[in-house]
Amino acid sequence: MKILDKLIIKDFLKTYLFVVLMLILIVLVLDFTEKNDTFIRNNVPAKYIIVYLFNYGLYLNNLLTPITVFISVIFITSKMAGRTEIVAILSSGTSFVRMLVPYFIAASLIGVVSFFLNGWVLPTATSGITEFKSRWMDSDKFYSQQDIHIKVAPDVYAYLSRYYSTGNTGYNFTLEQVKDGTLIAKLSADRIVWDTTTNAWSVKNWRMRVLKEDREEYSVGESMDTVLSITPNDFDLPLNHHETLKLPALSRQIKVLEERGADNVNYYRIERYVRYMSPFAAVILTFIGVIVSSRKTRGGSGFQIALGFLLAFIYIILFLLSRTFAEAGTAYPVFAVWLPNIIFAITGLVLYKTVPR
Repeated sequence: MKILDKLIIKDFLKTYLFVVLMLILIVLVLDFTEKNDTFIRNNVPAKYIIVYLFNYGLYLNNLLTPITVFISVIFITSKMAGRTEIVAILSSGTSFVRMLVPYFIAASLIGVVSFFLNGWVLPTATSGITEFKSRWMDSDKFYSQQDIHIKVAPDVYAYLSRYYSTGNTGYNFTLEQVKDGTLIAKLSADRIVWDTTTNAWSVKNWRMRVLKEDREEYSVGESMDTVLSITPNDFDLPLNHHETLKLPALSRQIKVLEERGADNVNYYRIERYVRYMSPFAAVILTFIGVIVSSRKTRGGSGFQIALGFLLAFIYIILFLLSRTFAEAGTAYPVFAVWLPNIIFAITGLVLYKTVPR
């Protein structure tokens, strides 16, 4: 089987690379055609377009991995079944599980590369895509956020009803010091503005309440500088900021957001779950792909390839839905992220009972 193992691994990886390149090139051509008028209208230099297309190609490689792996497995396995090679392998005394070994080796290699790309390469590409669109494609280049809750220090919590990156201004600001569930002090202001000369926040039309054991101190003012452990960079972030961080930086950002009690920390946690989950998809889909294409059919491999596309698209749709549910605040985000892999793994075990012996 060693010669056959090498042959299957070689054909698998070669077909995978070919399918990946073909699908990426097709999508890039369509994307370039769609955006070409905008490129011309905004006088985008050719070198920036080339870098954008390269980064977008890396993003597509990650997105299309379930499809490309599945199609590659079905293509080479159905071709072997059509030449009666599967029957010959099983008739020689080789078990179906043993025949799966080279498939799993190739799928594991793809999974390892996918994990490296997801953790360290793809975030840089995604950041490049975001920067390119912000500079050359988007006409509206300011960000706004609302209902922001941040833990700025132990027992100190800040709130903004709305923040605008243009002008670095927040509205309806409150800063509360709470200890053991008891309010100690509260600072309220109509606005909070970042002063670029002093690199500090200035509150406008502020009210201060300090609660003592036997009395309450109350003071007001028009303007006052205050020191907070946050800067405008913590607000002026693209919506997909969690996708632009490398894995070590993502873990550090999660820790910072947890210490601040930030509302959006769940997006960063789910992004980390996804990066550890995604590589296993290649192995699971390879297992199912071999099962559904190992029988010889009269119509050739066309039906199996069409079935492969269908199942791969179902996996991607299920993955997107489960991620949406996880980000919406489900009680078990890890389970929601892993749900596509769990469902397809169970499906593969059920289909395994139908394989030729």
